[in-house]
Amino acid sequence: MKTIRIGTRGSDLALVQAAATERALVHAFPDELIRRQVIRTTGDRRTDVALSEVAKVEGVLDKGVFTKELEIALLANEVDIAVHSLKDVPTVVDPAFEIVGTLKRAPVRDVLVMRSGGGIDALAQGSTVGTSSVRRAKQLLWLRPDLKVIDIRGNVPTRLRKLVDGGYDAIMLAEAGLTRLGYPMGVPCTVAGQPLHFVPLAENEFFPAAGQGAIGFEIRADDDAARTWVAAICHQETFVRARAEREFLRLIDGGCHTPVGVFSSLENGRLDMAARLFPDEGGDPQTAKASGSDPFEVARELYESLA
Repeated sequence: MKTIRIGTRGSDLALVQAAATERALVHAFPDELIRRQVIRTTGDRRTDVALSEVAKVEGVLDKGVFTKELEIALLANEVDIAVHSLKDVPTVVDPAFEIVGTLKRAPVRDVLVMRSGGGIDALAQGSTVGTSSVRRAKQLLWLRPDLKVIDIRGNVPTRLRKLVDGGYDAIMLAEAGLTRLGYPMGVPCTVAGQPLHFVPLAENEFFPAAGQGAIGFEIRADDDAARTWVAAICHQETFVRARAEREFLRLIDGGCHTPVGVFSSLENGRLDMAARLFPDEGGDPQTAKASGSDPFEVARELYESLA
């Protein structure tokens, strides 16, 4: 009997995603043992500075603030599969590693969490909105220049508590993480005694991050056993879409602090993609669309439309 060792961050959401991975592996390989190793990453440790500054402070490659320590464990042969929120993974990984699959994607939308419903238009003039995402901040201020966007750090429950405590009028989170943690969309939910509304924003109006909603699997590039394990649980439609979105991000040399949103759909072999890229210095974004059957060609067409 073999043991499949998975590595994960220790946040509530990461552990839910690890459990989903374990269930899929148990179903596919009922005779194997599954072992989980929880690993604390730089991004988990450095909650004292803005997420956009962690990489600079710690000397870590952009999105690597949430992946570096898991890759160290992979390289040391302490784990076989690193389980990631795919949007947190650098678009270019070290040749020693490879992203080889995903589980079925959750909803990709961003969510505005507020004390009363109504969405972005219902926020009062000058309201304070918390987010750690440059992409979300740029889109919010493009839609509502009067808003005040300030940084917020911590896992999902911590951010919700900060909203309840009155530090923000609203915060932004990913629908995927909220639904995986059991928070309902579109109806009031009481958090720490305060009714909150979770208002999803349509992805064709508020563009999500590349890979948002997907749980991705990273392995050592030369580990054939791990490749086989992941292949058995990979959701191919999600993987095709995620690879196309990540390839587009690679082409524009984008990371987690690049103000770009991208989303895709796949139906009957046809991949449709759209992107919204904001200039660093401010101003209106560029928007482009592309379609086709080859995910890498569609990503390139989308990139060239914005070049």
